Amino acid sequence: MASRFPPPAARPAGNTGNVLEKVEQFVVYLYEHIREKNIPEIRSMYTRSFFRLSEMYFKDSRWPPVEEIAEFVDKDQVFCLLYQELYFRHVYARLRPTVEDRQQSWLTYCQLFDIMLHGKVTMQLPSEWLWDMVDEFMYQFQAYHQYRGKVSQHSPEEKELLQSFEHGSEKVWNIVDVMNFLQAMVDKSGVLTELEEDKGMGLVRSDGFRPNESNVLRVLGYFSLIGLLRLHALIGDYAGALQAISPINIHEPRALFARKTPGAFITLFYYAGFSYLVMKRYADATRCFNTILLYIPSAKEFQPDRQQLTQIERKEEQMSQLLAMVVAMCPLMQKQYLDERVNEGLMDHFADKVQAMRRGNMGVFDELFSAGCPRFITSHPPDYSKKGDTNQEAYQNQLRLFMDEVRQHFASPELTQYLRLYSSISLEKLATALETTEASLRVQLMCMKNKNFTRQWTAGGKDLLSGDLASTNDVDFYLDVDVNTGKEFVMICDSQHQRSHAQTILRHVHKFQDIVSDLARLPALTPAT
Repeated sequence: MASRFPPPAARPAGNTGNVLEKVEQFVVYLYEHIREKNIPEIRSMYTRSFFRLSEMYFKDSRWPPVEEIAEFVDKDQVFCLLYQELYFRHVYARLRPTVEDRQQSWLTYCQLFDIMLHGKVTMQLPSEWLWDMVDEFMYQFQAYHQYRGKVSQHSPEEKELLQSFEHGSEKVWNIVDVMNFLQAMVDKSGVLTELEEDKGMGLVRSDGFRPNESNVLRVLGYFSLIGLLRLHALIGDYAGALQAISPINIHEPRALFARKTPGAFITLFYYAGFSYLVMKRYADATRCFNTILLYIPSAKEFQPDRQQLTQIERKEEQMSQLLAMVVAMCPLMQKQYLDERVNEGLMDHFADKVQAMRRGNMGVFDELFSAGCPRFITSHPPDYSKKGDTNQEAYQNQLRLFMDEVRQHFASPELTQYLRLYSSISLEKLATALETTEASLRVQLMCMKNKNFTRQWTAGGKDLLSGDLASTNDVDFYLDVDVNTGKEFVMICDSQHQRSHAQTILRHVHKFQDIVSDLARLPALTPAT
């Protein structure tokens, strides 16, 4: 096959022969298992052997380039591209990719996806590998746009290369090309029709496989929906992000095929929850974060790879930070939608910060948003003739918009405190207490009423953007006129949600049953003589 890859990187001398033997053995066995469609062995070699060899022999160096292993696998083009995708994934994970690496990894994905879209692919791959392929594709796209924005750190040669990538005939990591690849895989896979017919239950039951057929395009199409969600969220198009995954009903998580792949499931709910949060749909954001924070403990329990476990823990921390902001702004969400276990974990780590935010501490909101938000990107290239970095521009814009919304939400904390104290109070008395006019107070009440009502998804909604208006505050109010005096009164009604204890009781019953079962399996003790 024609070489489009960089020359072999230098590797330390010593056990080079032994290392090459291990690599040869790995690629030959993996190639044979892929040809035989032996999914359990492919999964084992992908999830365990590759990372074990990387840790043992390539911790601080590159794997052998594709030219050195091509002979072992009959120069099979598809396998060589799969190997090259793993090669660059290792470079991004453990080393510092060069500008040329970023270009070559893009070309690798272009070739690989072109074959999957337009060629006759008969192989079968584990869902974990196919998800990681989409996830890494999106990560490298995101990393490239962050990298090019650090203008002050680039040498003149690097700037020249980056400019050629932007204006040349073959653009590198162009946002339109990335989106087109993802959308093409969604369309070509037929997954939209399948999801419309059975809501994805066919994928769940079959684990993504069909008899005597390749699962590659079918599963890639499904995961590409999540890739589109992530792409739209990274550029600040949150409505487009949720629209992209409307075929996947995230509000029925147990019927989701993504649930079988922890990385896909976590990514799906992280970006969906964040999109709902920034769109001020706090109830939907709370439900997303609650669902995934309940799921993560079991996902961590069965995750053998330390690197991936660290990534899961990082996402768990980010979603907890975002959820803390939601419950600070809307206490009703904490009482109405959070599972007891999620609420306890959240308060153990963020109780002080939640209280500080409820008192109007804007610095804590800034801190948690900065830590919990994704690494946004700008769709336009920087001006390489200037020294200023642009990689933080998108983040600063999103932070400013979010903080503006928070300040409006907490525009009058004293008014909120007074409403919690009374069941009714005259508009005149309340205005006097707040040292303002009745006209100004009426405007504040109207603004508060507007902020308290947001759209929430309801069962049967046509997509994830549909829903009904509902209050997100635990205190509601309305204006009424006393017919005898003609005075206006603010009537306060408590809308606190009474938590049902049935869920807690059932969980403890199941826990007790598990304890009894564990005790029954213990060997009987022989009495001491």
